[in-house]
Amino acid sequence: MAARNGDGADIVSLLADLLSTAFDRASRYVSPGKWDERPVPELVAELIGSPGEVRGMELARQILDKYATMDDTGRAEFFELLAMGMDIDAQAVRTTLSAYEKQPSKSTYSAFMDASEPPRQELIRRLNQASNATASLVAMRDDLIKMAKKNASFAALDLDFKHLFSSWFNRGFLVLRPINWKSPAHILEKIITYEAVHAIDSWDELRQRLQPSDRRCFAFFHPSMADEPLIFVQVALTRGIPDSIQMVLANDRQGIEAGEADTAVFYSISNCQSGLAGISFGNSLIKQVVEDLSHELPELTTFVTLSPIPGLADWLENEGWEEDLDNDSMPQIAAHYLINAKRPDGLPVDPVARFHLGNGAIVHAIHGQADMSVSGLAQSHGAMVNYLYDLRAISKNHVLYASEHDVVASQAVKTLARAAVRPATKESQHG
Repeated sequence: MAARNGDGADIVSLLADLLSTAFDRASRYVSPGKWDERPVPELVAELIGSPGEVRGMELARQILDKYATMDDTGRAEFFELLAMGMDIDAQAVRTTLSAYEKQPSKSTYSAFMDASEPPRQELIRRLNQASNATASLVAMRDDLIKMAKKNASFAALDLDFKHLFSSWFNRGFLVLRPINWKSPAHILEKIITYEAVHAIDSWDELRQRLQPSDRRCFAFFHPSMADEPLIFVQVALTRGIPDSIQMVLANDRQGIEAGEADTAVFYSISNCQSGLAGISFGNSLIKQVVEDLSHELPELTTFVTLSPIPGLADWLENEGWEEDLDNDSMPQIAAHYLINAKRPDGLPVDPVARFHLGNGAIVHAIHGQADMSVSGLAQSHGAMVNYLYDLRAISKNHVLYASEHDVVASQAVKTLARAAVRPATKESQHG
């Protein structure tokens, strides 16, 4: 939980330190000693077969250090070793499964489990014994994801990384910390670097987002990567729901005291580690922040986002909506897009919509000319959307979305969507 007062901040800091110490002991630094000149495949083979913990940590450090010095060709060869040379034995899987089916028991099931797990998963676990190895493995998966786009044989290896990371970065291990203007400079620098929605171009801009009493920022950290935020959310405390990002980020805006706010606006959520792609933190982050803010500021009654609509412009072009666009029609077209534009699997085309609707939010309001930045105009012709997190209805909305792919929207948004005039209809009117 985020700190709610000075004592709370001390408790959170103590908890983070205890967790960090525990993880550090689990992967304590062991000097690798003399640089081992043997090729990586030999070191990998010894690490997999090494029963000793200390020797295992030495080998893990050597392998990770060697990987860090490799060029793209060397790294591709390393992934090839793991993908092809350390895959499952399909025949062993079939044999052990057959034995389990004939005689279910602890021993036959254990044999099947052992056969079903490729040796590379155990290798990744053993690599994680080295000091600071978790961050190195996250960076390694970032390389793997990029290479897997051109080499399909790496896809299963990526699933192994994702499987392990899903356990290592389980919500139970994550620590929520408030980020403010007094946070360490190296953390603040990373907030600037990782901000992915509304760029922060200077320290003064960062201060405007963190220092005022009506602004908040929260981030998830993992004890083994204590100086690396995994994901963070920026929050504006306002009276009423804002209808543009210009209003939220204006340098000359009139600030308010936190206790005067009735609305918490999540206006930017940024994932920080591309090597953790596919590991979902945003759902837990928003729910935890809503819970903490509700306790800290009981006056808050409304929790909404002010979100971009990143897929809108491309969809308009592909669907032939590019002609006759104007500021008055954009909210209608955006509403139609969010409610009705679906992928073949029935889920919304828009990725931000999929995220918030999957969390149980509803499409609450659409605003034209809400983001007049270069990126805002390019991705959505300036339109933005509020997703509402109604604490009483989140579970019901989530079930509807998950089971029926229903896009839950306010009556106002539904009315806008019905008013959208399709291009073919426009042509018939003109003809």
